[in-house]
Amino acid sequence: MSKIPSNLFYTKDHEWIVEEEGGSFLIGITDHAQENLGDVTYVEMPSVGDEFENGEVFGVVESVKAASDLYMPISGKVTEVNDELNDFPEKVNSDPYSDGWMIRILPKSNANLETLLNHTQYSSEIGNTET
Repeated sequence: MSKIPSNLFYTKDHEWIVEEEGGSFLIGITDHAQENLGDVTYVEMPSVGDEFENGEVFGVVESVKAASDLYMPISGKVTEVNDELNDFPEKVNSDPYSDGWMIRILPKSNANLETLLNHTQYSSEIGNTET
């Protein structure tokens, strides 16, 4: 069963997002996504300063099984990229909600998190009973 922390928001495309102090947001992929991908071998991420609209592709995760696009959960500007994933992409598998985070963004305006799923809704979406 996939772990689904209750303090995060989720997309139906299996990205997670969490607001940090100061109004920035961290984004990564869910435990469910990394389990389905298998061993992550490469993460293609945007550059600091790149701007994306909600739903746009911001990167790609490649694994031994497949490649999967990464979709922006809210509109914003990339302020930091987890460069450790260049050398250690397996962090996405071992710790998708902490060391395996992908990008930090500043939202373009007030983040509309109401369009995202909470942990209960995401659990239901993937047919998971464990949170």
